[in-house]
Amino acid sequence: MPLSVREAGAAPTAGSESQAAKTITNAKAQTRVRGTIPAGRAPIKSTRKKKPLIARILAPSEGHLAGLHRGEDPLDLRSSVALVVDQDTNEVLFEKNKNAVLPIASVTKLMTALVTLDANLPLSEELEVSQDEMVRARSRSNLRPGFEMTRGTALHLALMSSENRAAQLLGRTYPGGVARFVEAMNAKARLLGMDDSHFADPTGLSPENRSSASDLVRLVKAAYEHDVIRRYSVSGELELPVGRRTVSYRNTNRLTDNPEWDIGLQKTGYISAAGRCLVMQAVIEGKRVVMVFLDSVGKYSRLGDAERVRDFIESTGVSKPKPAAVAAPSRGTI
Repeated sequence: MPLSVREAGAAPTAGSESQAAKTITNAKAQTRVRGTIPAGRAPIKSTRKKKPLIARILAPSEGHLAGLHRGEDPLDLRSSVALVVDQDTNEVLFEKNKNAVLPIASVTKLMTALVTLDANLPLSEELEVSQDEMVRARSRSNLRPGFEMTRGTALHLALMSSENRAAQLLGRTYPGGVARFVEAMNAKARLLGMDDSHFADPTGLSPENRSSASDLVRLVKAAYEHDVIRRYSVSGELELPVGRRTVSYRNTNRLTDNPEWDIGLQKTGYISAAGRCLVMQAVIEGKRVVMVFLDSVGKYSRLGDAERVRDFIESTGVSKPKPAAVAAPSRGTI
């Protein structure tokens, strides 16, 4: 039986990290794509009331409410949940609460990408953002109703900069709409053996998108089989013309721009119920390694945890640390 740490009363916030990945610029971009918005269309202002700043800051994650942050581990990670696996041998190099079932925020978008590609819909097809994306993906975004882009661009934005409206657009334009898309997400999870997982929307904004570190290793491995997911997830920047201005979207994971890292795939995530999340595939000391970090505290703490794991592997080779005090024995396979 998986350990579930879902707590009654753990409320989500609609916040995400996609907005932090974008800035408006007129500089030359690394990648340019097509996008149009009807002339003369007035900006649509959201009437949704924002939560007080103090409430957003103090809202605890489900993992913290369950006490998963208590206890020490050999690597002194800030993440309540961690799992590090040799991609080729399935050897578990480190684990910490690997079976805890928690919200996974925008890590959900890896499953969104898989379902989109499984449908064999043309990535070159032009899609138009609608009011549905405004209502369902309630987060800050420059993608307003009427904006047009290809399905491939929407997938790129969802994976690289965690753009929620782009992910919602992928779900709405799936045959049968969002409801069928979510059904396909859960069917894909079962097919991959992700028995701890449940998906509720294409964006990850709902805390009902839940999984365990063990399941997410399976998801990362499946996503890694697709070249387009690998390329888009580690892409550095994408530029979109929006009216008279240019919006530059950047990767939410700054490690992708670090020459000391060889990252093949990544996805970040954040909502208050989930804490800071990160999944990555990287090559370290010749090993292809999959890392999962959930419920990390602090904006850059998940990146620091990834650095600690890399330093450990580089300094010790094939040796493994003792399991975390809160985890099961670390030797084994998944």
